[in-house]
Amino acid sequence: MTRPESYPDRALLEWLTDAPADRGLYFAGPRDSWDFHSYRSLARLTLTTAAALRAHGVRHNDVVVVVQRSSPGFAASLFGALAAGATPSSIAPPFAFQRSEDYQRHVDHLFRTAAPALTICDEDSFEAVSKTCAGLGIRRPVLFDELVRDVEPAAAPYPLPDHALLQFTSGSSGFSRGVRVASDALRANITAMRRRLRWRPEDAGISWMPVHHDFGLTGCLINMVVTGCDGWLMQPEHFLRDPVRYLRCISENRIGLTAMPNFGLAYILRRVRPAALEGLDFSALQSVSLGAERIDPAALEAIEALLGPYGFRRGVFTPAYGGAEATLGVTGLAPHEGWTASAPDSEDGRPGTARIVGCGRPMEGVTVSVLDADDRPVPDGTVGEIVVGGTSVRGNSYVGEAGSASGTSLASGVLRSGDAGFLREGQLFVLGRLGDGIKMNGKMVFAENLEGRLHELGVPERRAAVLLGFRDGVATAAVVMEGAKPEWDAVAREVVTESLPDAELLLVHVRRSGLAVTSSGKPRRRLMWKQLCDGTLADTAAV
Repeated sequence: MTRPESYPDRALLEWLTDAPADRGLYFAGPRDSWDFHSYRSLARLTLTTAAALRAHGVRHNDVVVVVQRSSPGFAASLFGALAAGATPSSIAPPFAFQRSEDYQRHVDHLFRTAAPALTICDEDSFEAVSKTCAGLGIRRPVLFDELVRDVEPAAAPYPLPDHALLQFTSGSSGFSRGVRVASDALRANITAMRRRLRWRPEDAGISWMPVHHDFGLTGCLINMVVTGCDGWLMQPEHFLRDPVRYLRCISENRIGLTAMPNFGLAYILRRVRPAALEGLDFSALQSVSLGAERIDPAALEAIEALLGPYGFRRGVFTPAYGGAEATLGVTGLAPHEGWTASAPDSEDGRPGTARIVGCGRPMEGVTVSVLDADDRPVPDGTVGEIVVGGTSVRGNSYVGEAGSASGTSLASGVLRSGDAGFLREGQLFVLGRLGDGIKMNGKMVFAENLEGRLHELGVPERRAAVLLGFRDGVATAAVVMEGAKPEWDAVAREVVTESLPDAELLLVHVRRSGLAVTSSGKPRRRLMWKQLCDGTLADTAAV
């Protein structure tokens, strides 16, 4: 195996002084076009942005909010804020929300938390963000093109801020929480991910994930730039409109690394037919990092069957676990190690039934423990809370009021994740949120596992959410279905009765786009549970 020093630690802005003209970022344009920007040109634009921010009064450790789609301007704004000594914070543009009122409610909280010295927008976001800033008494945003117009680049970067990012969590358990990611923690985590993935400058990467989400931002864009590889960047809607374009780009450009949540795999399986793959070659792929949500073993097997005839190998899948509080990466598999699935032990010592895909072992400099309610380590195979420490957590902290009932806490370099999981032979298996499960008859049942079973039986992903808890003292399982087909009720009844025969079952029908979700598509179960209890969820019926 290649030694870690073969994948050297690189400072976050080191690429600015060693920026090649023959490598850079490719941004997807109309049809199959790509707009190339070399690292040399991006370095100049980044230093120009840094000079412009300083001219606008931004100072060391100020927060600069960036509301832009993935673009050269976004990359320059992000790294330009760092080069100005400020802390960038990427906030979702309006396209991430289907209703404007939901967007305003979401970003009002984020802007209050961030308290930016300046906000940089693109034209698509300017009107909505201007409205938010005016309502909160925050300085009017500036368009990126206007910010850098007629500005000479800074001669060199200013000293890095104490915190390299203000990253907001997805908000699946309440309001998004602002996490200050220390500059040293980001550098350590990028290095750890690069060494786990064996990512070299000559290994190209591709991503369609949004850059306001930590998986798309830190895991993909920042990793690409700091590594100095060619990076191919699509908008999420490009992938949704034509997933074959994404696959074709991997084949034609011999791309080695990519990443996505399980949803992306399911979407490829739903939209791509073997005939569309003729002539493609995936043999250059080294890693498809999977994270951000439950990983379905059946989806992995189906992708292997679909793409295997075209050079795709099982060991390419590198499941991982992480989160904003830990900068990003906590555990992961190495390329070609091969994924496995296992189940936790039941309380009587017999194997459980639900297979969970393993998320690998702790990354370099990271420690992972699984603890019981008394903070004692549990035996292999026993479920407990995942607790994280190490260099990728040290120096990170929350900003402002948490506004969340997630159960996650971060203090003194220790992250209590609020996630349930178990260890087996050093590998971490993640079941779901501790607060999104219910214990009955000595058995712990998690909402994510039930949602996975619904999908196996024909309910499309992201069209149903399971809520578990006690309502008026009664164990209750509610299945919230969006734009449901008539046969879905029977599926929901079968899934819940199988796992929770003594729970009250509620079937909840909401209109299309009626599920409460985060900007990255995760169900906001606790919000919907509150709505269920106060009677504001639609068409609720006991079965």
